[in-house]
Amino acid sequence: MSLESTPCVLIVETDEALAQHVSLDLKESGYDTIVVHDAFSGLRQALERSPALVVVDRLLTIGESGLSFCQDFRSSGARAPVLLLMARDAVDDRVACLEAGADDYFLKPYRSDEFLKLVQLYLKPDTPSAEQLRFGDLALDLATRRALRNGRAIDLTMKEFELLKYLMEHPREVLTREQILENVWGYDFVGESNVIEVYVRYLRLKIEDEGEKRLIQTVRGVGYVLRES
Repeated sequence: MSLESTPCVLIVETDEALAQHVSLDLKESGYDTIVVHDAFSGLRQALERSPALVVVDRLLTIGESGLSFCQDFRSSGARAPVLLLMARDAVDDRVACLEAGADDYFLKPYRSDEFLKLVQLYLKPDTPSAEQLRFGDLALDLATRRALRNGRAIDLTMKEFELLKYLMEHPREVLTREQILENVWGYDFVGESNVIEVYVRYLRLKIEDEGEKRLIQTVRGVGYVLRES
């Protein structure tokens, strides 16, 4: 694999041993890495090097956090996917992760195989597809990964894009939570998780921002369906 085609992953982690472990795993899997140990250096490297993926610990040093790093990263206009390393999987943690602009999270303790599987989901090569998906007044541009509704451009995180894309590829079809987890996340969650509900909530906030009609409908006890009523 040439350097030009090697995806670069930025690791922002204060635990030097963990950072080196993650870096070594990524390098052995064919990725290039940049390792830094504080948010300021991480943001500088992110803006200078434009990594394909950022991995950041939610807990950095006093006065710094992975969440504030994500907010600053997104405020700069950067759109690369961000994975948060987190110690807890409570609902408020997932909500904070989304609100900060992160795309996904990985729960500690660090496990190489599961982590690399998640990274591969975000860095898999794009497959050729139609330029746009449409449903009513909602369009999804597959090249820019933006949604458009009534001419209004809507920025999406990587996972929001994948979820909306899956729903728009199966219009008016009731999709179970299991189908969505398998096709959008691609890996099994440990224990009970309402991660889909959290992402649907934020998708709705974005695509219904101007009071538009609800398109993502809840089918109680089953899952979700994209339909106009």
